[in-house]
Amino acid sequence: MNSLEQTLKQSYGIKSNHIESRQGGWAALAYEVSDGKSVYFLKVYEKSRASTPKLTALIDQYSPILVWLEQETDLAGKIPVPLLTKDGNYKCEDKDNIYLLYKFINGQTIGEDELSEQQILEFSNIIATLHSYGEEIPVSTKGIIEDFDIPFLEDLEKVLHRNEIQLPRDLRDLIVIYKQDVIQRIQDVKELSIKLKSKQLNMSLCHFDLHNWNLMQAKRLMLIDWEGLKIAPVEADIMFLTDKPYFNEFMSIYKSIHEDYTINQDALQFYKIKRNLEDIWEFIEQILFEDIDSEAREEALSYLNQLME
Repeated sequence: MNSLEQTLKQSYGIKSNHIESRQGGWAALAYEVSDGKSVYFLKVYEKSRASTPKLTALIDQYSPILVWLEQETDLAGKIPVPLLTKDGNYKCEDKDNIYLLYKFINGQTIGEDELSEQQILEFSNIIATLHSYGEEIPVSTKGIIEDFDIPFLEDLEKVLHRNEIQLPRDLRDLIVIYKQDVIQRIQDVKELSIKLKSKQLNMSLCHFDLHNWNLMQAKRLMLIDWEGLKIAPVEADIMFLTDKPYFNEFMSIYKSIHEDYTINQDALQFYKIKRNLEDIWEFIEQILFEDIDSEAREEALSYLNQLME
């Protein structure tokens, strides 16, 4: 913990007297930090992880938008905002990690629980409010506007077409089974990308990762983990909800704010397929390029099998 204590003191001026590991997400480690007066939440992205560059590249672009949403909209108190370092930055880093610090949220992640009626109402209003804003906001949105490019596809295709003997046997066995199905998905998403690029589409701020592990119940429901924030067609968010038992209820509340909204089926399919392929690639990256133990490898292979089938 000494390195964390040093980072907190040097970068944030916080002299911590208690640091406790907390359950983090798939992408980052997490710690509860106290200095005896205030409690903080420290998010730690390990540079050794293949996913870290993608998840941290736009911190300086999306963080000012979160600050604006917190200060100027009805999302106040419903989203976490990174605290500034002593130098006025949204993040700090050393040779091993990139760090984000937040005020600690005294609440529980929804996780595997079902949303209550009140939570469905609050969640629907959070998303409908978020989707009320786009490029017109008085904060730079450079770098987070959807262009329908899919940069990871080239790397994924290279692995799929690699000589099979060059792949680890456990990964090779999965790829042999599902290779043609995944190649077809790649072709489908490429065609949808070209189609969507040719259209004039309405775009709004979107979270891009809506699931119960990113919802926390505190004094009110909060939506966390904003690494994917972009201006995009709202189907980038809606696609996470279409198979939920509360989808019709969600849409009823959503349309009370966005009366004329109808789902763009091309955009919906684009984001569903893209997310599936992106998850496939992230687990392949983990298996190929990260130094993970046997248990983590088995877990990654299990998830990969589910995603590819």
